[in-house]
Amino acid sequence: MWEASGFTYGSDRVHQQLRREGIRVGRKRVERLMRSQGWQGAHLRRGWRGGSTKQDPTREPAPDLVNRQFRANAPDRLWVADATRIPCGEGVFWLAAVRDVFSRRIVGWKTSNSCDTDLILAALEYGIYSRQVRDGELIHHSDRGSNYTSFRFADRLYDNGILPSMGSVGDSYDNALMENFWSTLKIELVYRQAWRTRDEAENALFAYIDGWYNTRRIQKELGYLSPDEYETAWYQHQEQPAEPALAAPATSR
Repeated sequence: MWEASGFTYGSDRVHQQLRREGIRVGRKRVERLMRSQGWQGAHLRRGWRGGSTKQDPTREPAPDLVNRQFRANAPDRLWVADATRIPCGEGVFWLAAVRDVFSRRIVGWKTSNSCDTDLILAALEYGIYSRQVRDGELIHHSDRGSNYTSFRFADRLYDNGILPSMGSVGDSYDNALMENFWSTLKIELVYRQAWRTRDEAENALFAYIDGWYNTRRIQKELGYLSPDEYETAWYQHQEQPAEPALAAPATSR
């Protein structure tokens, strides 16, 4: 199970995964067994930063509609977005991603040699194409990077009825949920690999994001479900018929 997670799960997630599979065992025992084998979850390695986007002083940023309250009551009500650098043997390239706040699913992502508006738009288009975006119901939150404040990006949001929201420049707390994903991605994948080519790196990103993170990686904040499982459970609950109203008690005669 630890191996199936790509050697990333700590004792807490291993314990919860065992419970999901019907295996009853105490968490302390899992901790002892993992320690005896020298197994541990992936952890932070300092010393390399992913970079950040730059502000265009000529563009007026959108207001902050989120105010650090990263909560949503349904899928596709609040998305957060950002871009980061990924190293490989051929140099550094950029990864842009969009994350749904409700399920924490990565709904769109793309890579490019440069962090430009085309890259940011491509990640957004991925999300729009694959999700159920309803006019006026979705907020897109990002930093104030020049690509997010560009006319092209603003027009695409407007065309799809998406409300733009932007936090402060360089303040990770104003886009904390996206920063959280970058940290997870780098701890569990990027810092543990040394890709020779960009193709190798992109294949690994695909396997991690679409083959692991969205579909199988359980998260404590989701009740130890994966993002896909959490969304499926929510949609199934929405489809259930409402409970019938209780009949008034019969009057005695």
